[in-house]
Amino acid sequence: MPFHHIPVLCTEVVAGLVVRPGGLYLDATVGGGGHSAAILAADPTAQLVAVDRDPTALNAAREHLAIYSERVQFWAGNFAAFDLANIDPAIFGLGRRFDGILADLGVSSAQLDVPERGFSFRHEAPLDMRMDPDQDLTAAELINTASETELADIFYQYGEERFSRRIARGVVAARPLQTTTQLVEVVFRCLPRFSKRGDHGRIHPATRVFQALRIAVNQELKALETFLQRAPDWLNSGGRIGAISFHSLEDRIVKHRLREDERLKVLTKKPIWPQEAELEANPRARSARLRLAERLILDQ
Repeated sequence: MPFHHIPVLCTEVVAGLVVRPGGLYLDATVGGGGHSAAILAADPTAQLVAVDRDPTALNAAREHLAIYSERVQFWAGNFAAFDLANIDPAIFGLGRRFDGILADLGVSSAQLDVPERGFSFRHEAPLDMRMDPDQDLTAAELINTASETELADIFYQYGEERFSRRIARGVVAARPLQTTTQLVEVVFRCLPRFSKRGDHGRIHPATRVFQALRIAVNQELKALETFLQRAPDWLNSGGRIGAISFHSLEDRIVKHRLREDERLKVLTKKPIWPQEAELEANPRARSARLRLAERLILDQ
């Protein structure tokens, strides 16, 4: 299946990063390349480094950004492991820093829509959930080897699941679990009748458990913490950093790290949400929120 992902808050990202002539930008989670294409289209001299840990996404981005190939470098890996030393001087010159950095967090619709990757509870598939298919840990290994206490903590801390202990107990009793549908069945059996429609019918009952497992398998919050600690040092004075989050755990980290960082000035006291027209065109954007900060003057 082609990697197709609709970028959210695209207009707001380009405006928030203030794309400028000759500027260098980092798309730390390039996905299908939608945000990167908008940044590169905003100025014919803008340059960009595109990063992603998912090789399928990176290949899709190469195709999508082919018309800008002379202005783009692709780098495969986790954004938390990126460094200024990874910027190709043959493309951008020596000693470059970024004028803007973007991280579009979490799982993409393209990943959710490929059943065999195991991210979605809506399809029968192996419990995989790896963003980087080369890493060893899968959701199946985690769900089948972690202790009941460890699973309960994962479901509660990463999914904010109030029935975490009950579900963890049910998972351990039903092991081994190998498929998404097996896990969904366990979650349904463990929930009290009144909660099986989700939060007043708004979300699927297994949503929080699947989110928690995905975050744990990919160490998403740890990587985000590391990225936000390191990224301000990659910016020029006046350069901007933006992060799009999709749930409260991510947003809480972004909000506090940007606010507490003495290298940054927060530009968004409240997050920027999608406009109604975008939500009508892409309902999956409904939970997206963008926060921005600006790099203060670099030490001389």
